[in-house]
Amino acid sequence: MRLPIFLSFCLTLLLGNTLSAEDNWPEFRGSDGNGTNLSAEVPTDLSDSSNIAWKVEPHGKGWSSPVIWGDQLWITTATVDGKKQYALCYDRNSGETIHDLLLFENESPDEAHETNSYASCTPAIEEGRVYVHFGKYGTACLDTKTGEKLWERRDFECNHHRGPASSPVIDDKHVYVAYDGFDLQYVVALDKKTGETAWKVDRNIDYGTDNGDRKKAYGTALLINHKGRRQLIYPSAVETQAFDPDTGKILWTVRHGGMNAAIRPVYRHGLVYIFAGDGQDKLVAVDPSGSGDVTLTHVSWHAGKGIPLRPGPVFVDNKIFLLEDKGVVSCLDAKTGDTLWVKRIGGNYRASLLCAGDNLYAFTDDGHATVFKVADDYEEVGQADFPSGFQASGAVVGDSLYLRSVKGLYCFRNPK
Repeated sequence: MRLPIFLSFCLTLLLGNTLSAEDNWPEFRGSDGNGTNLSAEVPTDLSDSSNIAWKVEPHGKGWSSPVIWGDQLWITTATVDGKKQYALCYDRNSGETIHDLLLFENESPDEAHETNSYASCTPAIEEGRVYVHFGKYGTACLDTKTGEKLWERRDFECNHHRGPASSPVIDDKHVYVAYDGFDLQYVVALDKKTGETAWKVDRNIDYGTDNGDRKKAYGTALLINHKGRRQLIYPSAVETQAFDPDTGKILWTVRHGGMNAAIRPVYRHGLVYIFAGDGQDKLVAVDPSGSGDVTLTHVSWHAGKGIPLRPGPVFVDNKIFLLEDKGVVSCLDAKTGDTLWVKRIGGNYRASLLCAGDNLYAFTDDGHATVFKVADDYEEVGQADFPSGFQASGAVVGDSLYLRSVKGLYCFRNPK
């Protein structure tokens, strides 16, 4: 009798881990950077008010995306002038405010572009702790239950020039953040428990210019384990670097050109898909098995046409669904880069594509939403309009779709 009981216990653990992954949205675009929850059952008619479970209007201005753990949803916000920066926590089921925390005050913030904010970096969250980051203005670890600030760092220098936007990622030991600014470019690993610096590595990239504007990037890292080797993949201007997460040693680099890289990489089919900003090769699919400069040896394919600068992609099976900034959606073969279909839907986009179940969601910067199928050809499901546009990317947990517009935070859920 012991063997069936043991197998039942193992199955319970396995199912528990699976449900845990689906019931949380811990980082920017989810834990794997793909903005996808294929098991979700959420509304497709976003114009029907009966599908809105709740709506709130966070104060201030912030482009950070929601992160979710258990019953808590966290975002950040700031005053328009950047002199005060906050973390906000809501009950994800009801929208009730749990915490409204003033974290940092800045006497003379650097200029941020009007299309950016002083709270554009998405937090990272785990059981009991949330890690918030505002670029050079500060990084902090908060107790999710009490809102207590457990540690903070405000000593990293960087001229973000048009405002920070790179989001932190975490593993069991560290918080990883990048400072790809006008003047300085480096990556830091902080001890999760204390906030102390575990390692700090300068980019040392040959940008081919003295113009600091061409050295900036807004990338968020991706942690992978490829054939037993853990890697921290961190895009920057001109090239992407892969670090050993424990030591900061650079494992490999790939040069792709470009600046302002903002899309989080995705790891699928043994390849790392890197979106390079405005470079000639805007998308490169890299085999992460190499060492040193792998530009000529480990790039499986690359593409430059129809590739987004800001909206992140969605990978489903062997397909890549792309949303170009000017309103062209397309589907590529993930293994070859071949184009399978293209459709112009119009609009301007900054928020990433979002996938819930069998549907993809796209949101413009002036508030229009388009829903279409995960399919072999373009098949529209619905459209809707919101009072304000979208800069943040959404989150999907269980039966709920969470969207942050410029002026509102929404939860969509099918009525029971």
